Amino acid sequence: MTGDDPGSDQLRAPLPPSLQVELRGEVAVLRLARAAKRNALDDPTVLGIEAFFSVPPAGVKAVVLDAEGEHFSAGLDLSELTERDAFEGLEHSMMWHRAFERMERGRIPVVAVLKGAVIGGGLELATATHIRVAESTAFYALPEGQRGLFVGGGASVRVPRLIGAHWMADMMLTGRVLDAREGQALGLSHYLTGSGEGFAHALDLAKKIAANSAVTNFAVLQALPRIAEANPTQGYLMESLMAAVATGSAEAKERMQAFLQGRGAKVQRRDGS
Repeated sequence: MTGDDPGSDQLRAPLPPSLQVELRGEVAVLRLARAAKRNALDDPTVLGIEAFFSVPPAGVKAVVLDAEGEHFSAGLDLSELTERDAFEGLEHSMMWHRAFERMERGRIPVVAVLKGAVIGGGLELATATHIRVAESTAFYALPEGQRGLFVGGGASVRVPRLIGAHWMADMMLTGRVLDAREGQALGLSHYLTGSGEGFAHALDLAKKIAANSAVTNFAVLQALPRIAEANPTQGYLMESLMAAVATGSAEAKERMQAFLQGRGAKVQRRDGS
C-alpha cells in the first residue's frame, strides 16, 4: 500500500509514490519504489522516509527496508543537483541528516535488504539502519569523489564507524567498488545471503526483533549508541541506569520467570545443539 491507498489509515502520515508500505503483523515493510531509476533518492523520497519514521504505523515493532527491482539504491537522483548557493546546499544536506537520523535514532529497529547498487546516498541510507542483510549481488561505492563532490547524507560519520576512515578515503579517492563479500568482511553488512534470499532472511530477523521486550529494543537503539560514544565513566553509569530500568519492567520479570521455570528458550549453537 502507499499513503494514498484506502487501507493506509494505519500509516498516519502520507507517503510519496516512491515509497510503498506493507504491514505484516508487527513488522512493516517499507519499500523504495523507483526501480526504473535504480531507486535513486529524490527529496520527496527522503522526506517520506522521515515522515514514516516520525509517525510509524500503530503496533509496528520492527521495519524491513526493502527496494523494488535489482538495486537497493544508486544514490542521489542527479536531477536533484540543481543550482544552490552554499547556504541552500547546507540546508539540503541537513535535511538528509535529519531524515536518516529519525530512522537511526527512532524507537523501531530497522533491517535493510541490500542488493545490487548500494552507492552514494544509497550507502548513506543503508548505514543509518540497524541490521543489514546483503545479497551476493550487492556492491558499494562512494563516487562523489570522482564527481567533484563530497558526501552530504551522513556517510562521513557513519561509514568510518563501520569500516574505518582509511577505507572510506580509498573509496572516495580512487572510486573503489566493494563487492558483497568485501563489504561483509569490512562490516557494511551483518548477514550475507544468495541472490533473491535477502528479503526472507530480513523478514525473519525483523520478526525475532519484534518479539523482544520493547524496553530492551529501546535501550539498544537509544542507550547503546550513546554509551559507545561516551567516556567509560559516563558509559558505565548509563549502562547501570538502563539495566535497572529494563530489569524493573514487568515484562522482564515475567520473561525471567518463564526462563527459570523452563518455559523460555535456551541459547544454543547455530547447529541446534
